[in-house]
Amino acid sequence: MPILSLLSILVFGLLSSSQLLIVNAQILNDQLTLLAIGEELKLSDWSVKNNVTDHCSWPGIYCSSNNSLVERLDLSNHGLQGNITLISELKSLKWLDLSFNNFHGNIPFSFGNLSELEFLDLSFNNFGGSIPNEFARLKHLQALNVSNNLLVGVIPDELEGLKKLQELQVYTNRLNGSIPLWVGNLTNLRVFTAYENDLSGVIPDKLGLYSELELLNLHSNQLEGSIPESIFAMEKLETLVLTQNRLTGVIPESMGNCKGLSSVRIGNNNLTGGIPREIGNISGLTYFEADNNNLSGEIVKEFSRCSNLTLLNLASNGFTGIVPFEFGLLSNLQELIVSGNSLFGEIPTSILRGKNLNKLDLSNNRLNGTIPESICNTSRMQFLLLGQNSLRGEIPHEIGNCAKLLELQLGSNYLTGNVPPEIGHIKNLQISLNLSSNHLHGKLPEELGKLDKLVSLDVSSNQLSGIIPAALKGMLSLIEVNFSNNQFTGPIPSFVPFQKSLNSSFLGNKGLCGEPLSNSCSLNDSDGNSYHHKVSYRIILAVIGSGLAVFASVTVVVLLFMMREKQEKAAKDSTTEDADEISNKPVILAGNVFLENLRQAIDFEAVAKATMKDSNKLSTGTFSAVYKAEMPSGMILSVRKLKSMDKTVINHRSKMIREVERLSKLCHDNLMRPLGFVVFEDVVLLLHHYFPNGTLAQFLHDSTTSDEYKPDWPARLAIAIGVAEGLAFLHHVAIIHLDISSGNVVLDSNLNPVVGEVEISKLLDPCRGTASISAVAGSFGYIPPEYAYTMQVTAPGNVYSYGVVLLEILTTRLPVDEAFGEGIDLVKWVHTAPSRGETPEQILDARLSTVSFAWRKEMLAALKVALLCTDSTPAKRPKMKNVVEMLQEIEQT
Repeated sequence: MPILSLLSILVFGLLSSSQLLIVNAQILNDQLTLLAIGEELKLSDWSVKNNVTDHCSWPGIYCSSNNSLVERLDLSNHGLQGNITLISELKSLKWLDLSFNNFHGNIPFSFGNLSELEFLDLSFNNFGGSIPNEFARLKHLQALNVSNNLLVGVIPDELEGLKKLQELQVYTNRLNGSIPLWVGNLTNLRVFTAYENDLSGVIPDKLGLYSELELLNLHSNQLEGSIPESIFAMEKLETLVLTQNRLTGVIPESMGNCKGLSSVRIGNNNLTGGIPREIGNISGLTYFEADNNNLSGEIVKEFSRCSNLTLLNLASNGFTGIVPFEFGLLSNLQELIVSGNSLFGEIPTSILRGKNLNKLDLSNNRLNGTIPESICNTSRMQFLLLGQNSLRGEIPHEIGNCAKLLELQLGSNYLTGNVPPEIGHIKNLQISLNLSSNHLHGKLPEELGKLDKLVSLDVSSNQLSGIIPAALKGMLSLIEVNFSNNQFTGPIPSFVPFQKSLNSSFLGNKGLCGEPLSNSCSLNDSDGNSYHHKVSYRIILAVIGSGLAVFASVTVVVLLFMMREKQEKAAKDSTTEDADEISNKPVILAGNVFLENLRQAIDFEAVAKATMKDSNKLSTGTFSAVYKAEMPSGMILSVRKLKSMDKTVINHRSKMIREVERLSKLCHDNLMRPLGFVVFEDVVLLLHHYFPNGTLAQFLHDSTTSDEYKPDWPARLAIAIGVAEGLAFLHHVAIIHLDISSGNVVLDSNLNPVVGEVEISKLLDPCRGTASISAVAGSFGYIPPEYAYTMQVTAPGNVYSYGVVLLEILTTRLPVDEAFGEGIDLVKWVHTAPSRGETPEQILDARLSTVSFAWRKEMLAALKVALLCTDSTPAKRPKMKNVVEMLQEIEQT
């Protein structure tokens, strides 16, 4: 063999060995780095207890198929916090996902050293500072997501060199400045989202010109100028969201070239001109929103060629002409909103043929003609808004066919005739029934009293007459009423929503009397009739007086005999009663009060006796019953009596005492702290402060307080946050609650929530057999689905139960209700709403969600949190501390 060939083989072998050594050194470096990261972030699955040589099998770690170098690190959605700078030592990393955690501080600039990185997701954390300029060194980066953080400053120009970037997402931060021109030079860019920032200036006129841009979302900024035609140049755009900016100019005709465009949202800007007829070329268009602009001209009939159109919102513009009858061809249309324009003509009956139409808003226009009899041909109609037009004729009796209607607005028209009794058949009507400012006459039909979900009723400024029917007391959810400026007579029915209304709600009816009006109702008899009445009354009074005299005489005699007999019996029984009292006296085996200043005020005997009377029972839970106990000192206590199945606690009395004493020092505003304990016979009593406002369950569901109910979403949100904070604190100190329910949350005098039964989890240890599986599972309706087979109480299980409580707060529905159907609880009822064709708004308590747009927006945001908490997969549920953060974010918006 030639010497040259031998040398080649030798050199190749040496190089291979050298490369192998380098790779092994890198693997060892990765192992040590991962161990350090695991220690810093408290990842229990990453430790020396595991097989160090098999780090590629650790959760969230993915290695190269050729060797054990770490190429992918996924630590998303773990609620982590700590220093993450060490991650930059994983030199072979191509994929890094740290999203949905609790990382603070600046993004480590050393991440710029990850030269192989292709995917970087740092979204949904609390990173501050600016986007690091060092990211410019990530030449292989294809996706960058730093959204939903606290980032400030501008989008750095240094990132211009990221030529391979396909996705750039920086939304929901505090970024300012303009969108850099270099974004328009990214030839591979498919997704660009920068919404909910403070960006200004214009949208770069080259954006999308050289790339196959699919998604552009820049809403809620301060962008100016026109919509650049370049974004439609490659005809690949699928989603365009530019709402809530300061954009001017016209809608480009070239928009019609994007056949795959499905969603266009350009509302709340200053756009002018008309809708280009080329819009009809977008066969896949699903959503088109251009409300609150200065658009004009006619609504183009070419929309009818967009067969997939689901929502069309052109409200609050300057459109004229008629609503095109061709819209009847849109069989998939669910919402047609053209309110606040200058449209005229009749309501096109063709639109009413659409079986999927959910919302029809033609209000605040110049529509004339009559309301078609076919108005409710669509079985899914929930919102019918025709107010502030020039509609004439009668309200058709067919209106009663709108079985799913939630809101009916017919006010400020020229409608005549009677109020159709068929409106009373619309059992789902809840948000509003507005018939005001028309020419309606006749009596108000009693059938309206069947609308037990209705929140607001307005029949003011008509010519309605007769009495206000007492049957309207059936409107159990009513909050707002207005009967003013009619011809009603007689007394106002005694009904809390009526009495709590302003007197202006009844003014302008000369014949009305009673609360809340100042004129009281009285009999207006003539003088002759009055005289006969007085004679009759005197005769009746004389007869009654004689009868009473006889009755009194007999009564006195009987009482004298009874008193004599009682005195004789008392002397015989006095010694027996003393003996019974001694025998019924509870024998106190142990007891303690942890607070020095309360020891004199608490009497253990009085505590024990209070729990022996059912009349003192306040509530019953899975593990205990709660009693009210009045002390001789005047102090009132809440006493939790552990149920008999927990007798094993008695056998470990010293351990129980230590646990209760320890928990008494567990200080949190939203957790109930034990004041002490009492043990008598085989009964354990835990002492707490008394909360006169009762439980959250009573606050939400007790029918006896419904007349006093006042919708206050901020108070409910504060309760939800308080409960979440209490549970998050428990989890932080490694305590898992055994029975989270609205019945185990009490409210103090300021409606601050306090979570009870905290100590139960430490006094009972299910793993050691001191509690049955039914006890472990908690209260019916709050039980996580996995408990059926794991038989183990977990933190994700607590999150699920909390999610049920949050759904109760949002819906005012019981966790289990026959109205949901057989085998369906509150969670399943909420999660399956879309399959029933119901919107999220229908799930919420309408008494709250209809008060204001801001409340409804916050409630919908809280509903999303509740849905996350009640996910059927435990791993997908957020941690309680993340729940607190999400709810606090809602409260602060």
